[in-house]
Amino acid sequence: MSRSRRKTKIFGITTARSEKEDKVLNHRRIRRRVAESIRESIRTGDEPPSFDKNDGVQIWSWAKDGKTYFGEATEKDMRK
Repeated sequence: MSRSRRKTKIFGITTARSEKEDKVLNHRRIRRRVAESIRESIRTGDEPPSFDKNDGVQIWSWAKDGKTYFGEATEKDMRK
């Protein structure tokens, strides 16, 4: 992959490579809440509540703290 380069000078703010583990845990929590609410609504006969994918998410505690533009990126920084 010697030709693999970034096209934009946007980098993560921290040294974390990705947020994959945090996203997996978040989706697992939401799926569990949805399943529990569906079971409860079937038991009571009520309409199940709707959920947003970011309901109750603590994004501030995730490993990566967003991305930013880095204008002075060198050629070495642009390599993947």
